[in-house]
Amino acid sequence: MPVIDAHQHFWRMADRVGEWPTPDLEPIFRDFEPSDLEPLLKSAQVDGTILVQTRESEDDTAYMLDLADHHAFIKGVVGWTDLKAPDAAERVRKFAKHPKLKGLRPMLQGISDLRWICDSAVEPAIETMIEHDLAFDALILPPHLPHFHEFAKQHSQLRIVIDHGAKPYIAEGKISLWRKGMEALSHLPNVSCKLSGLLTEAGDQKPQAIRPYAETILDLFGPERTFWGSDWPVLRLAGDYQGWHDQCRDIVPVEHHQAVFGGNASTFYRLNG
Repeated sequence: MPVIDAHQHFWRMADRVGEWPTPDLEPIFRDFEPSDLEPLLKSAQVDGTILVQTRESEDDTAYMLDLADHHAFIKGVVGWTDLKAPDAAERVRKFAKHPKLKGLRPMLQGISDLRWICDSAVEPAIETMIEHDLAFDALILPPHLPHFHEFAKQHSQLRIVIDHGAKPYIAEGKISLWRKGMEALSHLPNVSCKLSGLLTEAGDQKPQAIRPYAETILDLFGPERTFWGSDWPVLRLAGDYQGWHDQCRDIVPVEHHQAVFGGNASTFYRLNG
């Protein structure tokens, strides 16, 4: 079973003038392209990746799909389109024609309306995603959890994965309300969760602070619906690729490594067919 990094990014700063990342985020304030990641994958013995959007731009999605066409290690792309556009269904249909387009991700964490995704205006796009067997990556924060549960329950045929464990407030040591929201989502069989991004949320806490949150994700979603991602290069704000990979391999029981570090992502993103 190949080892899959289920969440990584590439970007060119020329495309992001005035956007995130800002100059104060020095470790990630530069271009990141395949040649930067390939040595890290080789060292960690990771066979392939899922490349995930970072801009609300169809041009960015086209850029990622072009990279996937030229780099075999990019097994799938999670792109972006405006799910509320009048022609959203057509846009989804267009991207679905590309064999490496595996899912879409609205950037819900940056939308002030916590119920944005519950709007009926997204229905045509969501129905088209289901029709074309595309996954939904949920970039959400703890306050989104009850509202996102409503959306996920309503769309039981939509394959959903929670990115970065919904970014729990690890730096503040808050866990109870986050756990309650995640537990509700875990009862929905169409929802999975990525073991990714937690180190960045730890702030000044020691890396060990993420263990209770990572173990909660594993407990709630089980080894069948949890899969690992690096969130590289954002990861560089808090650690390094090999270190995060090793830390997660220590947290996940050995008997579940094959599933969490490859098998589940391959199944969820339809990498084998």
